[in-house]
Amino acid sequence: MSLVREMCVIGLGLIGGSLLRAATTAGRTAWGATESTVDVEAATVDGYDAGTDVAAALRRAAERDAMVVLAVPLTAVDDVLRQVGEHASGCLLTDVTSVKGPMLSSVRRLAPSARYVGGHPMAGTARSGWESGRSALFAGSAWVACVEEDTDLSAWAEVAELALEIGARVVPLPAAVHDEVVARISHLPHLLAAVLAGVGAQGGPLAATLAAGSFGDGTRVAGTRPELVRAMTEGNRDALLPILDEALGKLGAARGSLASTGGLAATINAGNQAIRTMEELRASKRAGVRVDLSAPEARDGLCALGERGGRITAIDGTVAIGEVA
Repeated sequence: MSLVREMCVIGLGLIGGSLLRAATTAGRTAWGATESTVDVEAATVDGYDAGTDVAAALRRAAERDAMVVLAVPLTAVDDVLRQVGEHASGCLLTDVTSVKGPMLSSVRRLAPSARYVGGHPMAGTARSGWESGRSALFAGSAWVACVEEDTDLSAWAEVAELALEIGARVVPLPAAVHDEVVARISHLPHLLAAVLAGVGAQGGPLAATLAAGSFGDGTRVAGTRPELVRAMTEGNRDALLPILDEALGKLGAARGSLASTGGLAATINAGNQAIRTMEELRASKRAGVRVDLSAPEARDGLCALGERGGRITAIDGTVAIGEVA
């Protein structure tokens, strides 16, 4: 890619703040804006270009033809998109929200002129705010870059390049496929962590004294700000409901087996085998793949690669270079 586009990040919490740091470290000209005076003051003290005037930041993006990245909770997206539509409607637009279907619908409704590519870095911690961010947060992580039937692949390549230059590996997926998978491996775990934390706390002071690694591992994300968890889980309601039913079915089967036979072998053995299978898939050898982004079937090729667990590792002109198990 010959053009290294300047970047405007709206939202300077954990993910947005880490992205501003990482992009600046990688050599991009980047600035950020958020209504949080606490985050702006902290970012400014750390030497970053940040302010509380979101409209002004977007106007600057329009003047400089910058990439705009939305790093706000899903509940705040519509308000920010209205400002994008007013002040930076022609900019290349991406985001880092954890639900892609509703985000895509909002963009099409409120900022239809923007060249939009949905994004979601699979990285983070239970902490939030500028102070929790770090420039290396995305190193080695998967970064979903969405591909829809109408996605401009030159815009997609720019978003992919951004993710690659800050150390992530790009996974191309349609929004609907993304939402179903993250319901399984992110949103359901957040709900189960909340339930586990509640059950554990019912044990009172003794439970707090005895709680060790298994409880801590299972409940870590329950410490995430509740409004952020609600935004992602409620925002992905359609995909999450059947996954929650699947989990309840497995818990119901375990309960029935324990009550009738006293045994839990089927549930525990299946879980052990499942985690081993996932570990084997992560460790499996990968073959090289090249997708010509100028070819008519490029979108299908990218999606097929992503849905097989493949990833893009480089962009060379109009060719996406990747690998798949």
